[in-house]
Amino acid sequence: IISINPLREAGLVNFRNPQKPRGVVGGGTDLTDLFLPIKVNGDLALFQALGSLLVEWDALDHDFIAEHTQGFEAWAEHVRAVDWDVVERATGLSRAQVVEAAEMIRDSKATIYCWAMGLTQHRNSVATVKEVVNLALVRGDIGKRGAGVCPVRGHSNVQGDRTMGIYEKPDEELLDALQAEFGFEPPREHGLDVVDSIRAMRDGKVKVFVGLGGNFLHAAPDTAVTAEALRGTSLTVQISTKINRSHLVTGGTALILPTMGRTEKDVTAAGEQFVTVEDSMSSVHSSRGVLDPASEHLRSEVAIVAGLARAALRESDGTDRHGIGWDDMAVDYDVVRDHASRVIHGFGDFSARADRPGGFVLPHPPRDSRTFRTASGKAEIAVSPMDVLHVPEGHLVLQTLRSHDQYNTTIYGFSDRYRGIEGGRRVVFVHRDDIFALGLEDGDHVDLH
Repeated sequence: IISINPLREAGLVNFRNPQKPRGVVGGGTDLTDLFLPIKVNGDLALFQALGSLLVEWDALDHDFIAEHTQGFEAWAEHVRAVDWDVVERATGLSRAQVVEAAEMIRDSKATIYCWAMGLTQHRNSVATVKEVVNLALVRGDIGKRGAGVCPVRGHSNVQGDRTMGIYEKPDEELLDALQAEFGFEPPREHGLDVVDSIRAMRDGKVKVFVGLGGNFLHAAPDTAVTAEALRGTSLTVQISTKINRSHLVTGGTALILPTMGRTEKDVTAAGEQFVTVEDSMSSVHSSRGVLDPASEHLRSEVAIVAGLARAALRESDGTDRHGIGWDDMAVDYDVVRDHASRVIHGFGDFSARADRPGGFVLPHPPRDSRTFRTASGKAEIAVSPMDVLHVPEGHLVLQTLRSHDQYNTTIYGFSDRYRGIEGGRRVVFVHRDDIFALGLEDGDHVDLH
C-alpha cells in the first residue's frame, strides 16, 4: 500500500478494529508500505513523474494499450520530457521517493488506484484524476481482477444520484428515454453546476433556490459570496432533516420543509417503503429506516418532490399536464423504480433485485468487458500540462480537511482525537519551520487572509 497525503494521518498508516476486543488494545495493524508526504496540489506532478519512469523502464501493458486505448504516443512523449527539478519542487518529494513508488507499481501484478475528495477538490482536479487514470490504463489495470480505479465519494449516495440523472449536462440518451417514458419534451440546453448557480443567483438571473438536504451556504467554497447570492433570490426552500446555518440566510421568502431521514421508518398507504443507495463500486442495495419518525406529520423526500411536481403541473381541471401519476409515486416507491427501470440502463427488474440480500451490481463496461463508451470506442489517454503552484515568499498554501466527529458539514463534537486536538475546531496546522519563520508560537491566535 502506497499512501499519498500532505499529512501523515493515523488512519492511513494504521488500523484498529473497534468492533473486536483485540482491536481496542495493542498497536493495531500497520497499513502503509510507503508513505509519500506530498505538497498540497502536487499530485499531478507526481503521477506524471511516475508515468515517466514506467515509460523509461518499459513497464507497460502494450497489448492493452494497443487494443483498448488511444493517445498513448502523445502522452508518452509528454511524460518523457518531465523536468525532475520541477517535480521535486511541486511535490516536495525526492526523486528517490518517487522512484521507490514507481518500482512498487512496476512490480505489482494488479493495482487499485484509490482517491478521495482531497484529489477532486482542486482547481486542476480533472487533469489530476485523468493522470491517475492514465497510469491505470498504461499498466493495463482496467478490467483486470484485483485492479482498477476507485474514487471514494464525499457522500454515501453521490454516485447513485448521478446514475439516476442528477447532472446539469444530461446526455441525449437520457433525455430521449425520459421523453419516451413520460411523454413530454425535456429541455435540451444545459443547466448550471453549483458554482455557476451561485453566480447566477448573485447576478439576479436565478430567483428561486430549492435545496434537497445539505448545508449549501457552508458547503460552497466562498461563504460570503454564497450568502449574497441566496439573499438576492425571491424564494429559498430548504428540504431538511435538521436545522443548519443555511436556513438563516434566505431570499425574500423562506420555507423550511422538514423531511424524514433515511433512518426513519417510511410507511405509506401502500405499506413500508424502502429507498436504494449506490456505492463507489456500482453496487445498489435497499435501505430501510428502523426508527419511528420524529413527527407523524413528516413527509418523505419522495412525497415532497412528488407533491411539488403535482402542484406545479396541475391543470385547472385537476389533471396533470403530462398525465404523470405523482400521487402513485409518492405512495409506492416501486412505481418510481419501475419508471427508472425503463429509463436508466442496467436497472431492469429494479425493485426485486434491489431488495435481495446484498442488492445487485450495475453493469460497468470497462470493468466487465474492457469496452469504453467514447467516440473512438477506446479509453482516451489524456495529455495535461503540469500545473505547478508557485507560492510567493511569505505566503502559505491552505487546505481544508474534515475532522473526527464530523460528517461533511455536520459537526458532532469539538475534539479531534485522531490528531490530538481537544475542545476546538478553529485550528490551523503549520510546519514548525514556517511557524518559526513567521515569528509565531504554537497556540497563537491568527487571522487567515
